[in-house]
Amino acid sequence: MPAIERLRPEEFAAHVEGLADVLADAVEGGASLGFVAPFDRVAAAAWWRDQAPAVADGALIVWAARDAGGVAGTVSLALTTKPNGRHRAEVLKLIVHRRARGRGLARALLAAAEGAAREAGASLLLLDTESDSTAERLYVKEGWTRFGVVPGYASTPDGVLRDCSFFYKRLGPRGGAHRSAAVAERA
Repeated sequence: MPAIERLRPEEFAAHVEGLADVLADAVEGGASLGFVAPFDRVAAAAWWRDQAPAVADGALIVWAARDAGGVAGTVSLALTTKPNGRHRAEVLKLIVHRRARGRGLARALLAAAEGAAREAGASLLLLDTESDSTAERLYVKEGWTRFGVVPGYASTPDGVLRDCSFFYKRLGPRGGAHRSAAVAERA
């Protein structure tokens, strides 16, 4: 399993190129991450550099998982700064390089983000992902609750509109997650 490291603001810039490799690989592989073709490593690096102010002020936490080939995966956690929303955060850009898939890295990255959210005082997490995707199946297995699907919400890199599923997860105070009443009834 690649080592997962939370990137401190002062070291974020040194990891941009590796993060760009993972992002460009995912988009090239067809992942719906908010980008359309053509999208290359240069564009990916520019996008990551644009995140530096949010990383510097603590509104965005980024992790990188590295293996012998470089950055193998990443996940980000956006902390809500609105006074009435400080109890929630959003999981963003959970990406695993195609060479590192199928080994539990996405699950480990997700766990890192959930743990940091809990440490930051967040009790509610949100995320969205392409419906009927491998990522959606992961979130369901990890106890996330789908609360809706929006048809044609986002396009793949080649422009095909896809449905998007929206999820939440309530975090317990000591590592557990609170399950919604609907999920508990089905269990």
